[in-house]
Amino acid sequence: MKYQKLTEKYHLPVYNRFPLTLEKAQGAYVWDTEGHKYIDAMAGIAVNSLGHCHPNVVQAIREQSEKLMHISNFYYSEPQAKLLELLTDISGMSHGFLCNSGGEAMEAAVKAARRYGRQQQKEGPLLTVSNAFHGRTMGTISMGMSKYAEGYGPLLNGFQKIAFNDVEELRSNFTDQTLGIVLETVQGSGGLKVASEAFIQEARQLCDKHNALFIIDEVQTGMGRTGKMFGFKHYGIQPDIIAVAKAMGGGFPIGGMLCQPHIADAMEYGAHGSTYGGNPLACAASYAAIKTLVEEELCKQATEKGIFLKQLLEETVAELPEVTDIRGKGLMIGVALDFEGRPVVSNMMKKGILSNCTHGNVIRLVPPLTIGENDLQAIVKGLTEAIQETAPAHTTN
Repeated sequence: MKYQKLTEKYHLPVYNRFPLTLEKAQGAYVWDTEGHKYIDAMAGIAVNSLGHCHPNVVQAIREQSEKLMHISNFYYSEPQAKLLELLTDISGMSHGFLCNSGGEAMEAAVKAARRYGRQQQKEGPLLTVSNAFHGRTMGTISMGMSKYAEGYGPLLNGFQKIAFNDVEELRSNFTDQTLGIVLETVQGSGGLKVASEAFIQEARQLCDKHNALFIIDEVQTGMGRTGKMFGFKHYGIQPDIIAVAKAMGGGFPIGGMLCQPHIADAMEYGAHGSTYGGNPLACAASYAAIKTLVEEELCKQATEKGIFLKQLLEETVAELPEVTDIRGKGLMIGVALDFEGRPVVSNMMKKGILSNCTHGNVIRLVPPLTIGENDLQAIVKGLTEAIQETAPAHTTN
């Protein structure tokens, strides 16, 4: 209670926290200050994909912190160069810009897109989609769900929203002046809705036809979460720009914008920058995290464990009358309810499971990719019981 009171006294009241103070973690488990152990089905909202305190990342941070933590981007460093080479290799992009978060990565994506658009004499909008979430900056809230923008007007202009997965609306809003389209292949805060094959393919074709940019927000879907290194790889297309963050650092804060050569050509000295972005310590942590993802074949594990988890859910949770849908890709699963989901999360916490509710009524399950099957079974059992114990009484007409 001491640290909860201190936090409430001094921190801005912007987080609706649960009454839990966490003290340490390892793998798929966390412990609170009273010694209670929890299975982490949230992984810091898809950040700790390697599990907590993976030894490879811890070692990389320890070794780099003893040599060089921060320098200005007026100079070069080995960790930054190695990380950029690795990122471009796994993404198929040619260039990257390193920053500190997903929001910053998306800001860099929009700024680079607008530079390119100006070069191409485009004056049209960047299309965004319904129920999108791209961050908490002024630029990213201007692209996303309206609830995150309440009280912050006037918002940035230059964006036009269309319905997610509506191919006809996509076609009718695309012209030669359209700057491009930005979307998530699986909407995290939007309720774990998956982009359809038809929508993604049409978006790519329209961008090619109108010399527009396809920007994909891979902040949550990237780094193996959906069963492939990036969400876009499920669709057999190549975007022009992607934003990455979250699991990219193995728990250490870092983000990045990766792009194709024609985008890089639109940038120049002074066009963008970041004081902390791409610092040696963050880059060393990220390089170790991504190398571990590759070497331990965690994309494959995400696919296999995602299938296992979804089958468990369909055999148990899906049978509950309060469950309206189970959706997602890999180990990024949403269980949609017909009632408010936060009480379910609170109930699961009492059972020793940390989870999350998104979009008001969707329980988001994004555990570490290293999690074991026994823990996945425990998560499903706890979720099933929590729904049964928490759901309002059902009535039938």
